[in-house]
Amino acid sequence: MTRAGDWYQESIKDTVKMLEYYGDAIVMRHFQQGAPAEAAKWASVPVINAGDGWGEHPTQVLTDLYTILQEMGTIDGLTFLCIVDMRMRTMHSISYALTKFDTEVYYVSPPEMSLTKEFKKEQKEYNLRFFEADHVADVIDKADVIYMEPVVQPDYTKARQEASKEHDLTPDNSKITRKLLKEKAKREAIILHSLPRMDELPPDVDKTQHARYWEEAFNGVVMRMAILALLLGAME
Repeated sequence: MTRAGDWYQESIKDTVKMLEYYGDAIVMRHFQQGAPAEAAKWASVPVINAGDGWGEHPTQVLTDLYTILQEMGTIDGLTFLCIVDMRMRTMHSISYALTKFDTEVYYVSPPEMSLTKEFKKEQKEYNLRFFEADHVADVIDKADVIYMEPVVQPDYTKARQEASKEHDLTPDNSKITRKLLKEKAKREAIILHSLPRMDELPPDVDKTQHARYWEEAFNGVVMRMAILALLLGAME
């Protein structure tokens, strides 16, 4: 942030050439989509993408897949309900990941945050079976995995963004409530959320059998430890 984010506007190449002398790996979160891929061109040490703007978030989704496998025993055959701003990097990464498995995906989002035509075309080329719905209540009964993020997001294309005192509220069609879970969800369905959350997932859901976001957080630690160990040759 001090070299590349503000006053100096240092290039990615120069930043990476400096950082590779400071450590054995570079873990990079950047507001610019594609920045980690650009960094990897210049780095002599491994570069890990920890989120690039509206692009992707691969370590989070590896964590999510590991959590699902631990909790459900499989990924193949599951139905996913993804609720969020579909421009988000986690939604891109989970969608790409699920093309490798036998799954179905239902997407629910506000109209202005729905899947782009380009992304839908790409997912169809990968043969991902997906559907769009207007309200979580219409499709939650189908879901084995409820995959959430805040619908109201900051602008990831900016290096820094001051928090306003007021945030928009999540529309009712994108909320998961305890009442909705009790009335319509499968008893074995699990909820994942990388956190932080807003009003899309009320705290009283934490006490239900569906909540798995605390386990997801723990798994994020061990997953990233494993990635570092693999990249640095500590394990095979």
